[in-house]
Amino acid sequence: MFENLFTDASTIARHHNGPLIDERCRYLLHCASVGATLHTQRNRARAILRLAMLLPADVSGQVDAELLRHLISAHQPPATDQTATGLLNIGRPWLKFIGWWHQPAQPIAFPEALDRFVVWMRDERGLTPCTVEQWRYRTANFLRWCKETGRDLKSLEPEDIDAYFVTYGAQRWSRISAGHIARMLRVFFKHAASTGACSKSLAGSILCHRRYRFETLPYALGWHDVQRLINTATGGTEVDVRDRAILLLLAIYGLRRGEVAALRLEDIDRERGHIRVWRLKRHQPQIYPLVSSVEQALTLYIETARPSVAQAQLFIRTRSPRVPISAPGIYDVVNRRLRSLGVQAAHLGPHALRHACASKMLAEGLTLKEIGDHLGHRSAASTSIYAKVDLAGLRQVGEFDLGGLQ
Repeated sequence: MFENLFTDASTIARHHNGPLIDERCRYLLHCASVGATLHTQRNRARAILRLAMLLPADVSGQVDAELLRHLISAHQPPATDQTATGLLNIGRPWLKFIGWWHQPAQPIAFPEALDRFVVWMRDERGLTPCTVEQWRYRTANFLRWCKETGRDLKSLEPEDIDAYFVTYGAQRWSRISAGHIARMLRVFFKHAASTGACSKSLAGSILCHRRYRFETLPYALGWHDVQRLINTATGGTEVDVRDRAILLLLAIYGLRRGEVAALRLEDIDRERGHIRVWRLKRHQPQIYPLVSSVEQALTLYIETARPSVAQAQLFIRTRSPRVPISAPGIYDVVNRRLRSLGVQAAHLGPHALRHACASKMLAEGLTLKEIGDHLGHRSAASTSIYAKVDLAGLRQVGEFDLGGLQ
């Protein structure tokens, strides 16, 4: 194993003779199997050897963040802040892999009610995984607050809901976010009441503030900011080539982050000039014309920058493990670049580009029906993508004046 990483005989011997050799080798072989580079493997091998020498002999299965920090800081000579951070970042996934990492579970309040709500959202309502996870997170926060403040779900009163918004949410949420959470809790309480977990009158007591039709328009980035964002990814590195393709898909087609993450190589039909997107809200595919800028960016990525991995997904992480990029990873691509530009907006993620796409199309004079088709909005009039969406008309939508993005 170590002969493939190092050339110096004394270095190889030190790694062979160090503690926890089986645990270290298993992890390094795993990392190699998912595409870790030689440079990364060498750094990992050095770091986990150092950590293996620091770990007490009887510590298996009991290492947590506090203990790991203590072991690193107590070692002499002391590690620099940068080295200590690197050891933590490498040590945590290694210890998780070998089953030694102890992560105290955060207690879930009223777990049965929460679990039933999640199952109902997923199986009966058919909500997307992203929506289910967001609603689960928000509901769990509320239930945890109830537990911490001595409130029982069965005996909740409208005044308790008011107290949650005043004492917990006032310093955390915008007016729009508060409205979203109020509507989410109303759905939760309707479901909980149907199972006997709370009062039937509770859901009706939650009143959402009035929202105005164009209240959320500031979410959209200005098109000048979209152009600036795209121009941050003009280099020839793997990161820039991949990110440019991702940013163009988000800006031109208004895709959701999960839709970009779900794209597969087979979805790109360069011969016919089409791209196939699985629409999360409609639960069905949608065919788009490949506009020239997107086709060029995708071709460059696929032919020159995408690593040779077995996965069929289009976009792959640029660092090991070389696995498909996740929806949160797509968010990070946008958020990191927008923050580097100093852009000021309510939201600095992929959805801001979706809003910008819609605003640009509206300014170009496209109808709401065309915009809705382009963005994949769920509607009763669109049940079959091939029957309901006119590709010729959609090509016009895809080729509207993108202000320099073509």
